[in-house]
Amino acid sequence: MKEINGHQAWLKDFYNSRGWYELSPFIRMNFISEEIGELARAVRALEIGRDHPGEKKKSHSQWDDNLHEELADLLDQVLILASKYGISGEELLKYSENKLHKRFNF
Repeated sequence: MKEINGHQAWLKDFYNSRGWYELSPFIRMNFISEEIGELARAVRALEIGRDHPGEKKKSHSQWDDNLHEELADLLDQVLILASKYGISGEELLKYSENKLHKRFNF
């Protein structure tokens, strides 16, 4: 299992190899929005179900797998955007914890 910075470096290499990394942060934000929509759909399916005539029925396990996939896709987009600004995944984790410690004296 890779640590977050290792995954971010691998992801950047992968995106570079496909020509995707060169896309601007502005375009990357559109991909993040798309992934948020797909994540919302996955959560909806698990929480209240989906009854769409154009879709095959999926088991709870399949929807759970889809949730994992969409969370990972969103994380990858955030890590790529962060790397465009020279921010590591580890920095994001530290920033998050520090902000919450300061805000809530936790």
